[in-house]
Amino acid sequence: MAPPLPKPLLRLLNDALAETPPGRTVWVALSGGLDSSLLLTLAAHVCQAAGRPLRAIHINHGLQAAASAFETRCRLLCDNLSVPLTVAHVVVDSQGKGVEGAARQARYGAFKQSIPHGDTLWLAQHQDDQAETLLLAALRGSGIRGLAGMPYRRYWQGLTLLRPWLSISRRTLAETAKELALEWCEDPTNLDASLDRNRLRHYVMPQLQARWPSTASSLAKSAQHAGEADQLLEEYAAGELASLSVGDSCLNAAALNQRSPPRQRLLVRTFCQQLGLPTPPQKRLESLLAQLAVSSDAQVKVVWEGVEARVWRQRLYLMTILPPLPDWETVWDGQPGLSTPLGKLMVSIPTSRPLMLRWRQGGEVIDLPGRGRRDLKRLLQESELPPWERQRLIVVLEGEACVGVIQPPDQVLWQAAGSRFVATPVR
Repeated sequence: MAPPLPKPLLRLLNDALAETPPGRTVWVALSGGLDSSLLLTLAAHVCQAAGRPLRAIHINHGLQAAASAFETRCRLLCDNLSVPLTVAHVVVDSQGKGVEGAARQARYGAFKQSIPHGDTLWLAQHQDDQAETLLLAALRGSGIRGLAGMPYRRYWQGLTLLRPWLSISRRTLAETAKELALEWCEDPTNLDASLDRNRLRHYVMPQLQARWPSTASSLAKSAQHAGEADQLLEEYAAGELASLSVGDSCLNAAALNQRSPPRQRLLVRTFCQQLGLPTPPQKRLESLLAQLAVSSDAQVKVVWEGVEARVWRQRLYLMTILPPLPDWETVWDGQPGLSTPLGKLMVSIPTSRPLMLRWRQGGEVIDLPGRGRRDLKRLLQESELPPWERQRLIVVLEGEACVGVIQPPDQVLWQAAGSRFVATPVR
């Protein structure tokens, strides 16, 4: 006779399933270990009873000899449960970062590539994982967001990530897996005490729990409180950022500089998160904030992890680092859709002569309607176009004459007298 299924765990999965929109698929991140194997087993029961589609995804990092055994175990479990399985083999590049962080980055990259937008991914982290995450964050000196640990729900890259079992202890999951006679793989790296999380798990947490038996649940509860506080701060910051916004990816630096330093730090970090950019390390953030009040003609540039922040004319710009431009020029027939290093050019101009396109090089002069011949350099200085964008303009030449300046894909900044540029909508 089969053992009864654990009602508390099933109830949590049913609650999570209720948050998944009808018609969307539930995915389970399956490592082949105890936690995720149990999650998939019970998820199969819940989804089958509700008539909802379920899939599993296994990420093979290739970092250890046991990787193939984990993949085999995942395939067997999915076959037994009649759950479709997607296996993604990834390359973990740990250069410049720890192996754990690099593996996580590769794993989430595979999630993004393999799971359709709008679907939900269930992750098997539990209460003890949450407690360890909070301790690790505290040891790194993290702020309120780090101390919040792993959120129950997170919207990321078009996916919904859910952790249904954050309130359940590791012991409860292990006991349930044994009662169900579940088979799984033990990850040999879980015994490697050189890894920070394993050292906490095997040496620190047992001592804490020996003195305070409710350590894991108490720390997880603290993470929940920190998460609520972080959410409130984010809501506040979003409202204030709306009043500071002066365009896409741009804030009023002078107004931001009038806020207190803690508010400045909160607002810049939240702005990065809104733009999907990594938040700056503390020293880079302090360097940036110290330069908010520079003169309007000065150019400030602070760089971190693929992001550059610039202050110019009392505005703070945040963006991904602009790649260098290749040497480039091409002949153009005036038709839209021409490919350039900055994407397709969605501008047209009636012409019977071939035109030449190239980057701005300096010394260009354009004959503007009603204004006469004007130096392009002077026009740019008078404009609100930031200096780093001025080199990414396309100059249109007819013979030796400059007849237009375009900011890809479809912004005609200036056109010579007699020319008729037309921006073409992208379909």
